[in-house]
Amino acid sequence: MLPKVRDPNIWIVNVTIFLVGVACGMAISLLALHLDDRGYTKESIGTLAAWFALGIVGFSFPMTALMKRVSPKAVLVCSLLLYAATVAIFPFVTRTFALAAFVRVLDGAASAGMWIGCETILLSRADKDEKASLTALYAAAIAVGYMTGPFASKAVVALFSLEAAFVVAGVISALTGLFVGWRLDGDLPAAHGEAARDSEGKGSMSAGAVLRLIKTSCFGNFAYGYFQASVVLFLPLYLVAQKGITREQTIIIPGFFALGMLSFVGIAGKVGDRIGHLLTMRLLACAGTATVLSFVLFDRYWLMCAAVTLAGATLASISPISLALQGVILPHAEYGRGNALYNGFYAAGMLLGPPISGRLFTAYGGPAMLYHLAGLWVAFAVFAVLYAKDDPAHARARLAPQS
Repeated sequence: MLPKVRDPNIWIVNVTIFLVGVACGMAISLLALHLDDRGYTKESIGTLAAWFALGIVGFSFPMTALMKRVSPKAVLVCSLLLYAATVAIFPFVTRTFALAAFVRVLDGAASAGMWIGCETILLSRADKDEKASLTALYAAAIAVGYMTGPFASKAVVALFSLEAAFVVAGVISALTGLFVGWRLDGDLPAAHGEAARDSEGKGSMSAGAVLRLIKTSCFGNFAYGYFQASVVLFLPLYLVAQKGITREQTIIIPGFFALGMLSFVGIAGKVGDRIGHLLTMRLLACAGTATVLSFVLFDRYWLMCAAVTLAGATLASISPISLALQGVILPHAEYGRGNALYNGFYAAGMLLGPPISGRLFTAYGGPAMLYHLAGLWVAFAVFAVLYAKDDPAHARARLAPQS
């Protein structure tokens, strides 16, 4: 059941992030194939991914400063148009690595602007008691977009060419930018109620102060970025090398991960709003840890598909709930700064995960890589227990009358 959406701008944000997911899904599904056709090595492809992550890390705070100077809507529209340009021209600049890396940095900058803009608008307009339900709806829109994008790119490639699919992805992003400029309200709602009282007389918080408040949310998103980037690159290789699964069968494995997220994230959001976001994240991390360990035990293809689906349902649901958690912790005026940190930690996870996982895989094999990913989620669960008081729901639960 969908949560109640009283503000039409929230629907506009969800349509926007769905279309962003379609455009990104089209480009991501063809990126490695195109670079391989151009003669790029696996190391070079990984290095380009690192330049993309550096773009996100480097431009997250500048995007926040721009939002305060202009507006989240303006940053979102400009970021959509910048992404449209970078994705459309990318297949035509890859003959030179330096130029391809520069475009990937701009791609990361545009992605930072799109995500931070959408998330700031969403958190500012979502009711406090439904933040997790609405961020879950937002995550589901992303998941559907990412599932749609590869099918769209396959159709375009069949009809025209691989390069044409990048151009189509750029056109989708450009049209989305025009749609946002036309339909989205320019101003955010003023802080009210508890949010207004929290921010009265305090002025702007420092980045360190914001990070202290949302450290559990940032750790959860860092762990997800680290895990997601590592699994996308190395789980298919592990399945082919050590489980006897064919390359053709591994192509649809990411679809099962997205399916798991799509099928469960709404339920997880409602649970988070009811029992507390951080408690829900701890439970999901524990279940997800067991699922990652099952990758080592299962050999049959259908069992692996089921395990990947369960991993998507549990671990992928942590990211939107961690977004909702920072939405109830931070003062209304600090959503932009908080989202910059949140996305910066996600990108840092994407930056660190593949090289560390790759070295473990190469030196000790696939199981060792999976054990260390499971250990990361255990570390997050322990961290979330130690700082359980970061979630306002923890204090409410302690003060609630016992029956």
